[in-house]
Amino acid sequence: MRLSRRPDQPTAPVRIAHLGLGNFFRAHQAWYTMHAEDGAEWGIAAFTGRRPDAARALAPQDGLYTLVVRRPEGDDLEVVTSVSAVHAAADHVAWLEYLRDPAVVVVTSTVTEAGYRRGPGGGLDLEAPDVAADVETLRQDPVAPVSTVPAKLVAGLMARQAADAGPITILPCDNLPGNGEVVARVVRDLGAAVDEALVPWIEENVDFASSMVDRITPAAGPEVAADVERALGVEDVSPVPTEPFAEWVIAGAFPGGRPRWETAGVTLVDDVEPYERRKLLLLNGAHSLMAYAGPILGHETVDEAFADPQLRAWVERLWDDATPTLTVPQEDVTAYRAALTERFANPRMRDILGRIAADGSQKLPVRHVPVLRTERGAGRMPEGAVVAVAAWVAHLRGAGVPVNDVEAERWTGLAAGEDEQAVTRVLGELAPELAGDTELRDAVLARLRAFESGS
Repeated sequence: MRLSRRPDQPTAPVRIAHLGLGNFFRAHQAWYTMHAEDGAEWGIAAFTGRRPDAARALAPQDGLYTLVVRRPEGDDLEVVTSVSAVHAAADHVAWLEYLRDPAVVVVTSTVTEAGYRRGPGGGLDLEAPDVAADVETLRQDPVAPVSTVPAKLVAGLMARQAADAGPITILPCDNLPGNGEVVARVVRDLGAAVDEALVPWIEENVDFASSMVDRITPAAGPEVAADVERALGVEDVSPVPTEPFAEWVIAGAFPGGRPRWETAGVTLVDDVEPYERRKLLLLNGAHSLMAYAGPILGHETVDEAFADPQLRAWVERLWDDATPTLTVPQEDVTAYRAALTERFANPRMRDILGRIAADGSQKLPVRHVPVLRTERGAGRMPEGAVVAVAAWVAHLRGAGVPVNDVEAERWTGLAAGEDEQAVTRVLGELAPELAGDTELRDAVLARLRAFESGS
């Protein structure tokens, strides 16, 4: 029997639209929304990325799926009911209809760092062919289908403006510092390129909230569905495995309203920056270090890599180096490091390093460059960040897992050729102000040569 809604599981009315129907969204935002005390009033209409697979899998299950919490001692299973409708990304008509609806007052997104289509200066990359094509499309026809996330958001806002549907909040949930400001900038850039008159309406009617999200969610293998069928006696073709730990910190005005997420454990603050920095530098920074160094040393998963004494020592040093850059209380840092130690060591998560290694060009600038800047400014050598950068350069040069990066051609080109020049070019692009730091260059170069020599 296929998983489907029972009479006591009514479909919640759609009040949230979401871009990025992936496992993380389903383990995090959808789970928190279901557990809010008013969650039954806040259904989510979720749209896939470029591939429609998740919508095709979940539609016959009425948007339901099983969340499998992988504890070291066993699993906790829970059917998540907050996704009221699922759509392929190509269903642009449905997207516009939701944004025209005054009842829909929140848009969330999990599209990865690369999905916001930023250029080197942080604004929208208007030179990118897909962005330029979307701008021209919206100039010609504001309801025509578009492909990029900024254009989908702008198209939705244009539809909302035309329908006079009231204020709305856009809440990105990707690992980007100041993600609300990031999305506000690319949306305003694209809106201005389409129609300057749209920008004042956006300023008056759109709240760009920010959030810090944290829950490790690995890819699901076929064994997860088999576990669900054994435990629940139903077929679920799209279950989601995740870890016990979860955290969500949000700052925003939400002029149209929002779920009472705080009743599900969400922390509401005026500024998420201290929390996102802690998470980016400690969790995500360690993930990237292990994702590039781990496969070079023969490891496939996070728990295997963290069990390697040398890798764990590098991670611990990374955490030590990052601590002076953090502004949360020291006891918070200590508790978070202890939680990470348990999370990384969980053998039942099987989080694949190759998955984490994707899009390093978008990740290292926010996960490791801040530590490089702070520590070198203080005259110290941040060994953990040095290892991470060296391992990434080795990865770009063919070591470890294959490169899967939105800017692969550019960065593999920078990392090619004679190793000293490769390191100089990569460091110069990552942090131009450190390009002349020969001591840092030599440290990265020495570690790169050690990786490439197998030591």
